Amino acid sequence: MSKFQKMIDEKAQAADYIEQEITYVCKNIPKRDPGAEGETIACQYMADTLTEKCGCESAKIEPFEVHPASFFGWIYITVSLALAHVALYFVYPLIGTILMAIGFAVMIVHFVFYKKPVDFLFPKRTSHNVTAVRKCTEEPRVRVFFNGHVDAAWRSTYNEKFGGVFYDIEIGCGFASMLFMFVFSIIRTCMVGASYDILTPASNPVMFWLGIAVLPFLPFVIGLFFLWDERIIVDGANDNLSGCYIGIAVLKKMEEAGINLRHTEVGVIITGSEEAGVRGAKAWAAAHKHDYDDIPTYIFSYDTIHDAKQLMVNYRELNATVKMEKEVGDRFYNSAEELGIFCKKGMVPPFGGATDGAGFRQGGFHVASITALSHTLEDYYHTQRDTYDNLDKNGLADCYAVTVNMLRHIDEESDAAG
Repeated sequence: MSKFQKMIDEKAQAADYIEQEITYVCKNIPKRDPGAEGETIACQYMADTLTEKCGCESAKIEPFEVHPASFFGWIYITVSLALAHVALYFVYPLIGTILMAIGFAVMIVHFVFYKKPVDFLFPKRTSHNVTAVRKCTEEPRVRVFFNGHVDAAWRSTYNEKFGGVFYDIEIGCGFASMLFMFVFSIIRTCMVGASYDILTPASNPVMFWLGIAVLPFLPFVIGLFFLWDERIIVDGANDNLSGCYIGIAVLKKMEEAGINLRHTEVGVIITGSEEAGVRGAKAWAAAHKHDYDDIPTYIFSYDTIHDAKQLMVNYRELNATVKMEKEVGDRFYNSAEELGIFCKKGMVPPFGGATDGAGFRQGGFHVASITALSHTLEDYYHTQRDTYDNLDKNGLADCYAVTVNMLRHIDEESDAAG
């Protein structure tokens, strides 16, 4: 029997271990919002596990600066400017147009591309990443990292109370209202230039009533203020302790089985502050930009490994703006096909957010992004239903088995390369 086949056959036991560890973290460690004490404690706990039970010589914990409130703080900036713009539409359209343009720019740069132009406006915290490597016995020829983020999200108010459909309606109507008023304001400004004449039905009935027509949608604009409740931190059992423990489980099983690879280094990267805009992955990529140039190095980033029927390789990331490497993603996909385990090809769609895979890829690393959830909103997504008793052990077991099979093929390639 292959040294890896027994690990694959024991996928159910691996899923049991993952469930036990997730349950422990949720019950015994404080809430893990980005940069919080609980996040730091969880990083230390996982680092200890990697060195004491997974055969890693060391687990390096690295701090980095983060402004977590800024990731959703752009909402307050954009919506406030939008409301000011609505009032100015009828009186000072040029000024209103400029303010709304600034609001949209902040939204696009900060939320669509995960840049950080307004981070400095929000309180600073210290978040942490963990890097651990299980050494090979001979000269290393390839290196594989498994990644998951340890932090948990703020509660999504509308998804928890009213469901994903209402959440989508709120966002759609809110942003559509702002966009329509912005377009009308540009037209209005072009018609009157910089003049400050009050627009009345008598002077231009079409533009006046277009402005009036948008006003009933203002509650949706105001409702954007309440998308997230920063006072409540969810447990984050699926999103994303599940992703953290896929890699840890693989290394633990290798240690228990006495499997020491000859030419393949296997490691785990635990990132912080993914929920604050993949800040941990970006910080890790910047800190280790050239540290792993010596041999081919692959990062497999796991996020929300829940539903076995949704296991997927994402070939585009970060609101579909970042193209991932097909060859790396195919390693996971083909390994699933070989085992007869369901896996599909897809992407993180526009306004679907991102995983840490996007941050690593933007940093120049060879990355695959693996998820196991529907990119339409699940009822546990960023809600208090994301608990240790709401895991899908079949999904965890399948993802673990595919990961082991993929590692087997990478290791065989590295052995044959000599």
